[in-house]
Amino acid sequence: MRIGAWIDNKGECTFTVWAPLMEKLQIIILSQPEYTYPMVKNDLGYWSVTINKVKPHDCYRIKPNGDKTFPDPASHSQPLGVHGPSEIVDHNAFTWNDRSWRGIALEKMILYEIHIGCFTPEGTFAAAQNRLQDLKDLGINTIEIMPIAAFPGERNWGYDGVYPYAVQKSYGKVDDFKAFIDACHAHEIAVILDVVYNHLGPEGNYLNEFAPYFSKKYNTSWGWAINYDDRHSGGVRNFFIENALYWLREFHIDGLRLDAIHSIFDASARPFLFDLAQRVNAFGEEDKRKRLLIAESDLNDARVVRPVERFGLGIDGQWVDDFHHALHALLTSETTGYYADFGSVSAMAKAFSNGYVYTGQYSRFRKRDHGNSPADIALSRFVVSSQNHDQVGNRVLGERLTALVSFEACKLAAAAVLLAPCIPLLFMGEEYNENSPFLYFADHSDPELIEGVRKGRAAEFLEAYESGHAHDPFAPETFTDSKIHWEKRTMPRHSEMLLLYKKLIALRQECSALGHVVRPNLTIKEFENSRLITLKRWHEGVHALCIFNFGPLQSVLDDFNAEAWTLLLDTADKQWLGPGPAQHRSNMLPSSVILQPWSAIVLKRTL
Repeated sequence: MRIGAWIDNKGECTFTVWAPLMEKLQIIILSQPEYTYPMVKNDLGYWSVTINKVKPHDCYRIKPNGDKTFPDPASHSQPLGVHGPSEIVDHNAFTWNDRSWRGIALEKMILYEIHIGCFTPEGTFAAAQNRLQDLKDLGINTIEIMPIAAFPGERNWGYDGVYPYAVQKSYGKVDDFKAFIDACHAHEIAVILDVVYNHLGPEGNYLNEFAPYFSKKYNTSWGWAINYDDRHSGGVRNFFIENALYWLREFHIDGLRLDAIHSIFDASARPFLFDLAQRVNAFGEEDKRKRLLIAESDLNDARVVRPVERFGLGIDGQWVDDFHHALHALLTSETTGYYADFGSVSAMAKAFSNGYVYTGQYSRFRKRDHGNSPADIALSRFVVSSQNHDQVGNRVLGERLTALVSFEACKLAAAAVLLAPCIPLLFMGEEYNENSPFLYFADHSDPELIEGVRKGRAAEFLEAYESGHAHDPFAPETFTDSKIHWEKRTMPRHSEMLLLYKKLIALRQECSALGHVVRPNLTIKEFENSRLITLKRWHEGVHALCIFNFGPLQSVLDDFNAEAWTLLLDTADKQWLGPGPAQHRSNMLPSSVILQPWSAIVLKRTL
């Protein structure tokens, strides 16, 4: 059931709202204040009415039982904010130029995560569009956009959205977002949109005024859970499945990143996520272009990405937190929180070979066994990173990796992600070693809510708040301080890092052994004492060997015939402002290779 307001070229607009418990429902067109249009209810609880003589950009409100009026739960635009009226959008008015676009396969993607508001000084879709050639030159072929669904105020991470169908007004209009996507496709860049189906934000959330969208059956960190398996859950499931199809159909989005699916509570025999995957796959088949679903989950449950025929949910890919945690803990030696479960070379080696580090063994952080085995899952389903909005922004000071480790260690992190046999994701600015923070920011208008958020963060990060080092999430400068600085790309130490990222991406795309993500064509060895990991990959006679030194000292790999290999890259090379490469072929140890501290080398041979 398609919901919301849909206008045709005759000036007729059909409004459909799900409100199964309401006794009456009316539409009020604000340009026609003298009229109130009653809606008609069907057996499934959907109310609808078709109104003549309305125009695109006309605004309207919905009046359920009682005297209050509300925006449309499936509003496509909220030009005056989340408390204002909804706007009628003509989706047929935009002219697309991407009809030849066929998308990019998941296993070929180089993902780049951006926050529209922080990606450029202007913080708009139009400004972001002007930076696409820079990303193309870097080697990026997929942009992942943090949520753009309408949220309160002018600035927010996007996870406080309350209108899942509406484009956030501070970023631009509906057609501005379409123009951005159309331009991405012209640059041969796919677009993944982050959507939030596990909760809605607290301000401007009027869904319960219409229907039982939430259930007291489960309690989440955001309050009541979305009602996916309780009474009247069918309309809720349709609301979010139609939302997914809306972005794919009307905006030509290539795929969706599903936020925190571990907070989607659903005990039904046919889970919502299963239905969502089935409907998205069916849409892709009809449209003759595959659309992707990539889930964020900390459950380490391979059923998320296991195919349906093997009793999985059939979701295409998954963010893998274990890879980030293993790499971060090894580089920084942090042991607090979930990093207590990581920090060893063996954990990093398992992350390279397996995606998950925890596959059923005991977790000290969780105080229980955690995860199951993904041994039957292709590594091309796992998205890995050294930085992302969660892992940077959920630190109280929002420090990027460059503020925590040395320049050499940052280069090593880049190599670990881009040479991994998984799908790499970069966080905006990472490629030139951006050193501005990415902080938590919001712009609520409710004083009680603002004070509650401040108190909650102060309790979570007590030491930082008591020392005066914490940032006020509601201060405008917290948002502006989180913007990236494009001018740094040409500055010393930033420009060299940018060139290294370009080289690493080029190696992945040009060397078939590095770009062909197949689990059987992979051998990994770990050397805990010398803090070395070797990663050997091959494809059609081309062999690539990546050696990583995760230690502060030079390290020697013995029993290695270095003369049989050609050196492709050394992160310690002086062109990347390194100390200079160690002597790869030792005169004293001809069967050994030597690596500088915190470095990686890539070698190749053809058989």
